[in-house]
Amino acid sequence: MQALIQKLARDRNLDNDELLYLLENIGRPEHESDRNTLFFAARACSQQTFGNRIYIRGLIEFTNYCKNNCYYCGIRAGNPAASRYRLTCEDILASCREGYRLGLHTFVLQGGEDPGRSHQEIRDIVSAIRQEFPDCAITLSIGEHSFEAYKMWFDAGADRFLLRHETADNTHYRQLHPQPLSLDHRKECLWNLKRIGYQTGTGFMVGSPGQTAGHILKDLRFIKELSPQMIGIGPFIPHKDTPLAYAPAGTLEQTLILIAILRLMHPAALIPATTALGTIAPDGREQGILCGANVVMPNLSPANVRKKYMLYDNKLSDGAEAAENLAALERRFAAIDYKIDFGRGDHPGFKK
Repeated sequence: MQALIQKLARDRNLDNDELLYLLENIGRPEHESDRNTLFFAARACSQQTFGNRIYIRGLIEFTNYCKNNCYYCGIRAGNPAASRYRLTCEDILASCREGYRLGLHTFVLQGGEDPGRSHQEIRDIVSAIRQEFPDCAITLSIGEHSFEAYKMWFDAGADRFLLRHETADNTHYRQLHPQPLSLDHRKECLWNLKRIGYQTGTGFMVGSPGQTAGHILKDLRFIKELSPQMIGIGPFIPHKDTPLAYAPAGTLEQTLILIAILRLMHPAALIPATTALGTIAPDGREQGILCGANVVMPNLSPANVRKKYMLYDNKLSDGAEAAENLAALERRFAAIDYKIDFGRGDHPGFKK
């Protein structure tokens, strides 16, 4: 096991048999020292590129309407218990102003695939943010759309796009998503985003129902092929009003292992310590950073809607998860010898 970890740290890759062996065995109780070696190597890899800096993003969850019915998601169209909202352009700009006052230089607009908001409206929102905040990065995370829509938003000033593929196995994808959603179309969207010139992010849920080590191997291979600038993974957490309400959640340990593996495979990637990590463990975010993550996204949405964007049960949106509590976040990072970087935090090798 130690030899495999050393090879991964040196070569940034393993062959399929080696990687599958690592995935199937590194989590066993007898491999605790090997896990520590993996985590140490990933942390050293991250620090070699980024030092002890953690990039900060202001997350604005601007709509919880969605036309899709993904089996795991709390804002799925078929959930009548969801309390729907849609922020106006002025609401979004007000959130950006507050974030800028706090020192943030990246805004992440996240939402469902809202059928009530046109591509032109999103273009106008992006254009308004770009005009008022020319020195800031704009990230979109709003699902699957046409090449033409992605290009329109890019031309309006969007810099980055997050679109997790969730699983790279077709059969497993169908366990998580109904028709007409398809893995092929999701991948096509990701390749389109890269072709257009976005800093592109993908990722997957850890411990989702039906997931095997073989599925994760396919995820890692697809990510290696795509070579995204951002990689977002987090534990599956069930939502009480979905078809997968009673499925067991993914674990902190498996998520940390995969963050570390992804860091070693992609030394310059922007890898967040997600809200889901902080939801399943009080120090989950810090543990993610110590395993190679280098981004956090505190919530910048208006306070009155934060509890409505409930993708999974008990999702954090206050405390150190709230953008207005950056001082608390800074203290928590200082305790593990890290500090917030308030810059745009672009991928170090990316040129628009």
